[in-house]
Amino acid sequence: MSVYIGNLSYDVTEDDLKSVFAEYGNVRRVQIPTDRETGRPRGFAFVEMENDTEEEAAIEALDGAEWMGRDLKVNKAKPRENRGSSGGRGGRGDRRNRFGGGSY
Repeated sequence: MSVYIGNLSYDVTEDDLKSVFAEYGNVRRVQIPTDRETGRPRGFAFVEMENDTEEEAAIEALDGAEWMGRDLKVNKAKPRENRGSSGGRGGRGDRRNRFGGGSY
């Protein structure tokens, strides 16, 4: 399981996060998602620690803490939901009314 870190500075680096989380245990992996178009960080990250005890210690210490001028939001990462097809309709509604004709 991973730790989610939200409300991050857009200037944060993997090394920044490693150094902060290393105080609570062994950091196995750091991921900072970036915007596909701009390549800039999206303001959140995931850190994977060695075990649940280390993750819980980091969450307890860092959730709500101010870092790089921001109040961090730190908690257990939720599993990614399946982003599969939503039925193929794209949310357009009932096909019979697609031209706005309504009732006659």
